[in-house]
Amino acid sequence: MPVIKKIVIKNFKSIADLTLEFDAGKNVLIGDNETGKSSVLLALDLTLSASRSRVENIGYEALLNQSAVQNFLAGPARLDLLPEVIVDVFLEEGDDQGFYGTQNVLGTQTDGLRMAIVPLIEEFGQTIVDLLKANKDSFPFEYYSVKFSTFSGAPHVSYRRPVKHLMIDSSRIDSEYAAREYTRAVFGFHANVPDRYRLENRYRQGKEAFGRESLRDLNNALGDYQFALRTSSRANLETDLVITKDGIPIENRGKGEQCFIKTNFALQKYEEKGSLNVLLLEEPENHLSHTNMKRLVERLADTTGTQLFITTHSSHICARLDLRHALLLGSGRAGRLKDLSEPTANFFMKAPDNNVLELALSKRVILVEGDAEFILMEHFYKQLAGHPPQADAVHIISIGGTSFKRYLELGKLLSIRIAAIRDNDGDYQQNCVANYEGYLYASAKIFADTNPDRSTFEIGLYSDNQQTCDDLFAAGRKKLTVQEYMLKNKADVAFELLTKKAAELIAPKYIQDAIEWIRA
Repeated sequence: MPVIKKIVIKNFKSIADLTLEFDAGKNVLIGDNETGKSSVLLALDLTLSASRSRVENIGYEALLNQSAVQNFLAGPARLDLLPEVIVDVFLEEGDDQGFYGTQNVLGTQTDGLRMAIVPLIEEFGQTIVDLLKANKDSFPFEYYSVKFSTFSGAPHVSYRRPVKHLMIDSSRIDSEYAAREYTRAVFGFHANVPDRYRLENRYRQGKEAFGRESLRDLNNALGDYQFALRTSSRANLETDLVITKDGIPIENRGKGEQCFIKTNFALQKYEEKGSLNVLLLEEPENHLSHTNMKRLVERLADTTGTQLFITTHSSHICARLDLRHALLLGSGRAGRLKDLSEPTANFFMKAPDNNVLELALSKRVILVEGDAEFILMEHFYKQLAGHPPQADAVHIISIGGTSFKRYLELGKLLSIRIAAIRDNDGDYQQNCVANYEGYLYASAKIFADTNPDRSTFEIGLYSDNQQTCDDLFAAGRKKLTVQEYMLKNKADVAFELLTKKAAELIAPKYIQDAIEWIRA
């Protein structure tokens, strides 16, 4: 099976310069909005497809990196400084020498494909110079062209693709154009070239026969003007084909069902014929219910033989497909999470749905142990800092007490500043110091009350706010003390304190220390 080993991208859409190495199996691209996840998939799709018309339909002005364009316009108007788009896709080496060479940005001798969007300097060099002299603020997009080649320097053409792939974009999944393009792609790699020509010829002959025979009586009564069927390239077999399930075209189904059907169909066809090498999935969680998303993840997790490239904002998808397959883009931290330990990766795969992706995309995080701390933490932060945690790019995440080490390992791998707030459970030295040896790092610290008598958050909170808590909860108490009631109703108590006594509350000292430290 052809495998994509690496991609190098220069001046493509939002990406100025990026190199990513891939697994032969699953690759999950994660990152904030506008970090280039979708651009990576599009770069792969366009380069593998080698479709000049698709590139031209998108437009060179939409594909050229805008920062590169602005930098050129701000500098000297020299032809040799005109920016170029380069996408080099490095493939696992095979037997076809036509793909083997050094025509890539790294100069590496290997198999690969290149898409280059370059200015036509040989043909229009002087015209471009004259245009720039006349209007320095006008970029010469019209004098660019796209070229597809292999690393040997030979032309790369769409009908001779070494990697058979499909792209499914759930954001466009309900458009007629997207459905037609998907069907065309499926037809293209399931029917070889001779079969396609034969089927298209028979289809055209059938339409001509229908025009001659079925429309004959109607046309005989019309005189000079006759009815006929379109036989152009825009009305051929590929444009008229649809994929159905239970007799219903998939484009007539809901968006979520379309995404699931298309993905499952593509993978199923590989298992039957071994014909799909690469599947590109753009945010497959869009439009899916939680149940259907689980079905899709199970389907993807069981996939072998097809290389997967998935962009997602879903912690469920990212964790269930194994965090070690994730590639983080943006924030100056692009790279794989492959160094995560197997126990931690397995923990996130099996644990209840979590906030692992929220942690991975954050720079500063406060981890808390339960719902009560989470409910009150933002108030305490605003009380001490004068503004909400978001203003300092701080995220507050609630996790189970046994999960701290797993999140700290991930934080260490990604250099995230973490303040982990937990209970001392009656033994600060053992539970909050010795327990985390080997898990902490320069920008991660445990915060807990050192007093064993203040073993939980609720006990410390009551000690520091006794009168406020008594005023709110003492009335009507028959058996439980206020402290006991707070321990048995943690989340409800925290919510009542927040809604009724927020202005009077004092944060325990260790929480104040954690907020001060995370902001430093």
